[in-house]
Amino acid sequence: MTSHLLDRALVEEATKKSGLVWVRGEGPVRALWHVWHDGAAHIVGDGPGEQPLPGLADGGDAEVTVRSKDKGGRLVVWSARVTELAPRSEEWQAAVAELKGKRLNAPDAEQMPERWARECRVLRLELREVTTELPDGSLAAAPLPTTATTRRPAPAALPRLLLKRRKRHG
Repeated sequence: MTSHLLDRALVEEATKKSGLVWVRGEGPVRALWHVWHDGAAHIVGDGPGEQPLPGLADGGDAEVTVRSKDKGGRLVVWSARVTELAPRSEEWQAAVAELKGKRLNAPDAEQMPERWARECRVLRLELREVTTELPDGSLAAAPLPTTATTRRPAPAALPRLLLKRRKRHG
């Protein structure tokens, strides 16, 4: 009994403090932002401009990996029951109030809850069991395909500008 309470406390504290959790449903593992509210992790997504939630279905199971905020290493892994909250229900509104405060760079901060009700899913990931066994080998995986990009061709004048700067400081 004591071990179960300690496991639950570890999951709650680690998940509260971590900005991201890695979640695997029926699809690939995804890093997802979340909030810990009312004894469970809550996530929002699957709408325009929001994080994708592939493989996470109402009534399904998920595996949640929580990293250390300080060192970035894996702290705890726990299995969760996925529940989709009904838009505008009392439980949904309480979760969205917490999620709204943590959503960074929202283009429509005031209209966000209404947009989430129309276009997104809010999921509750409730702790079922803590996994204590360590994996064999690396858990590294190739990045998922995406249309996002940060690289663009360098402007034609950039090499000349950099050379001028080096000459002045050198």
